[in-house]
Amino acid sequence: MKIIRYQDSTRQVHYGCQHADASFTRLEGDLFGKQRDTGERADVQKWLTPLVPIDIICIGLNYRRHAEEGNNPIPEFPVVFMKTSSAAQNPGDPIVLPRRLRSDAVDYECELAVVIGKPCHNVSKGDALQYVLGYTCANDVSARDWQIKKGGGQWCRGKTFATFAPLGPCLVTADEIPNPNTLSIKTVLNGNVMQDWNTNDMIFDVPTLIEFLSGSTLLSPGTVILTGTPHGVGGARKPPVFLQPGDSITIEIEKIGALTNPVVEEAV
Repeated sequence: MKIIRYQDSTRQVHYGCQHADASFTRLEGDLFGKQRDTGERADVQKWLTPLVPIDIICIGLNYRRHAEEGNNPIPEFPVVFMKTSSAAQNPGDPIVLPRRLRSDAVDYECELAVVIGKPCHNVSKGDALQYVLGYTCANDVSARDWQIKKGGGQWCRGKTFATFAPLGPCLVTADEIPNPNTLSIKTVLNGNVMQDWNTNDMIFDVPTLIEFLSGSTLLSPGTVILTGTPHGVGGARKPPVFLQPGDSITIEIEKIGALTNPVVEEAV
């Protein structure tokens, strides 16, 4: 099932089912429990993130070609950092370039996002996918100057500005993607393909990440895991290509869809 979260004409928020003919019907129930398709047409006026994340856990340097393009060694363990849940942004809403804490080096990163559907603690790799509710597209927007030079050695500052975690357009339930490490994934900037690869290039595949992240740690339902980006990021290009006001950036993942956001400047 493809699940969307949307606002209707009365500004009420609902979940809906996206059908193959591009129609939508309203869902009733709990995202993390039982849901029922009412069969009623969904009054979709505004697309929202497929869920409100509890936590956003991110993995860095998780594609071999991406590690190589930055002249980084292949990590022995997953490289973990966090984004605040308040960094989440809806499909179609703008990525805002920081101006109060200014950055002129804001980059894109297409990523497969994994949504945990039930309490996940000390899970084995073999059982890991049983804890996945579904998958969506993510853009791990990154201010490279704050990430690398101004962040005190931590990545969080450059990764968690407001709007720096677009998610969507829908949540595809895990039964429709039995193997998340066989998906084509790309970034399109103003009509130009910047990243075009496959999730089979992950150093640590999705089951391995869930096993590692749940080790001695509780992943609650609603936890979103960003699984890393392939090569082709703007900061590694010569010359670098960073997001500018007026840009349009799209993340496309096979079997999920396309997540598009315009780019604007912060008003200060």
